[in-house]
Amino acid sequence: MPQVILLFSGKRKSGKDFLTDHLQNILLDKCEIIKISKPIKSHWAKEKGLNLDELLSDGKYKEQYRLDMIQWSEEMRFKDYGCFCRSACQCALDKPVWIVSDVRRKTDIQWFEENYSEIVRKIRITADDNTRKARGYNFQCGVDDVASECDLDDYKDWDLVINNGDNGQSLEDQISSVLKLIKHVV
Repeated sequence: MPQVILLFSGKRKSGKDFLTDHLQNILLDKCEIIKISKPIKSHWAKEKGLNLDELLSDGKYKEQYRLDMIQWSEEMRFKDYGCFCRSACQCALDKPVWIVSDVRRKTDIQWFEENYSEIVRKIRITADDNTRKARGYNFQCGVDDVASECDLDDYKDWDLVINNGDNGQSLEDQISSVLKLIKHVV
């Protein structure tokens, strides 16, 4: 059982994976990165005979399948909103810190709070559109205007908001602010 669970949320190309990968390099064996999208992409890879590693990466390969994966995962969430959170956590290692790098919906937060209440910390990564475009973001109808990208836009109960845009915080400041949230563990 973890001592703290960090839920990271942010738009595509906001820098969630970049920040969580750096955090993992600092925490090393004290943390586990969990991706809610992994069970979705695992199913999709098996179903369609696709490369799972490529689907899990931040490259163009997954973009070819993103819309279909979103539609299928929405159908699954309608039946059980916690199905992917639960599946992702079942494979997690017993580490003091769990880093959930891809929280996208209020129901994701709800599931973690219902199951791990007091140890959940919620972090929102923001970046301006110009920064995101420089990182390869290109608006896609049916992807960037649906719940998987927009459901948390009006959510306000963050423990920490990090500006990862052009005029945002340095990586060192971002890491430092996250570490302050978990100083009782590390």
